[in-house]
Amino acid sequence: MSDSGGSAAWRTVLAVLLVVGWAVSAHLASAGIGPADLHTVVAVAPLVAAALIAAWHSPWRFPSTVLLALVSIGALAWGWTWLSSHVAWLYYLQHLGTHLALAAWFGRSLASGREPVVTAMARMIFGDTLSERKRGYTRGVTLAWALFLLGNALVSTLLFAFAPQEIWSVHANLLTGPLIGAFFLAEMLVRRVALPPQERPALGDIVRAYRARSGSADLSSKPGAKT
Repeated sequence: MSDSGGSAAWRTVLAVLLVVGWAVSAHLASAGIGPADLHTVVAVAPLVAAALIAAWHSPWRFPSTVLLALVSIGALAWGWTWLSSHVAWLYYLQHLGTHLALAAWFGRSLASGREPVVTAMARMIFGDTLSERKRGYTRGVTLAWALFLLGNALVSTLLFAFAPQEIWSVHANLLTGPLIGAFFLAEMLVRRVALPPQERPALGDIVRAYRARSGSADLSSKPGAKT
């Protein structure tokens, strides 16, 4: 195995461990197990980090990032007592917001004049040679992902409102990842029936296309890159 392949494998393992650790921590926090202050830090850290990254990439990078950091510190200090006693709300809002944002991303791409998300991914692999059957199938998969994400958000909301908090936490923090994996696997099985072999990308093709896409995006975003 090459050095680059080995480092990529280690990064993947580290990412998986971080996700699993975060999910377990979120479940313990939502169930009221363990130190509330530590769980609150874990809960708010992704939100603050995402906001700071967005501010750093804005046209007013330095002032907006510093201002947001100061506002975040002040808001957390002011509301820490409430936050530490309502940690489950933080995880619920993260779970709901993530699902709704992804559902909107898939759903908006189905509007007239736009290319569905999964169709665009297929084009990254196959180029512009997509058959009508392939375009129709990828459009249907895009819709299916949007509906799945909305459905999971609805189930999460109903459990959060009416079920014991521990039950909601199992669904939102421990089962969401496996549910997404199961949906992806089910789509792969349907794809084997709905599309001929030459129109079905292998998992390696999907990974390579994603890496190529990410690499080209990184290069184009660097200062001085040609456009």
